[in-house]
Amino acid sequence: MKLRFVSLLVGAFVFLFPFYYMLIGSLQAEPDPSVSGAIPAGNLTLHNYSEINSAINLGRSLVNSGIFTGGVILGTLVFGVLAGYALARLQFRGRGVVFNLMLLFQVVPFQLLTIPLYVLIVRSYGLADSYLGMILPFAINSTAVLVFRQYFLQLPVELFDAARIDGASELNILWRIAVPLVRPALLTGVLLTFIGPWNEFLWPFLITKQQDLQPLAVSLSNYLTTVSARAANPFGAVLAGACVLAAPAVALFLIFQRRFISSSLESGVKG
Repeated sequence: MKLRFVSLLVGAFVFLFPFYYMLIGSLQAEPDPSVSGAIPAGNLTLHNYSEINSAINLGRSLVNSGIFTGGVILGTLVFGVLAGYALARLQFRGRGVVFNLMLLFQVVPFQLLTIPLYVLIVRSYGLADSYLGMILPFAINSTAVLVFRQYFLQLPVELFDAARIDGASELNILWRIAVPLVRPALLTGVLLTFIGPWNEFLWPFLITKQQDLQPLAVSLSNYLTTVSARAANPFGAVLAGACVLAAPAVALFLIFQRRFISSSLESGVKG
């Protein structure tokens, strides 16, 4: 038991040390990439954060990231739950074909669709320099649809039959019975969806060149290629931006990690 505890402790240290070093590096007044630089010794300051904030406006970039990511999460949950429920519990012609096509789309890299999507969004729909133009290509996530479908398939069919006998509509069944029982899937969908758009920089950069609309990942990418070399401490400024970008993802995980528990899917069935 003691050996297992020590092994887990060492593994946790190895995993967490890069994050710790990133935080310490973002606070260093003078860059110190050596191992000894990981120990604070009076070389700490918030100047790196103020310097990168003056270059890219961290607050505005965070708001843009929140709008972009929040819109994608909302679309993923709404369309994913509806599509997953339909593929799991509704009987209609072509359901198997639709499901197989959805699995096929998962093997197509997003990079192959970038140019056609750009032409469609910017030229056909005229959504350049807008949040909607950034959100639409990510609003439906086939992986989330698959996750919701598999969760809905695990629910006892007796729950749905009893609700239909009582005269409930499919939307009422979905909202009042199915969704409350698949909350772990909803949390999984939120976290899986959050990571992608929050770190996405290619597509928002193509949609808009206006800095007041660009998410934080795009602003940091521009900073790395154009401004960082002129900073007093480029190493610390880059790490400060990375800390700001990582902080919401870490906070979201810490908030939700206790809620990743299995639901009692059989609790609504008697006998």
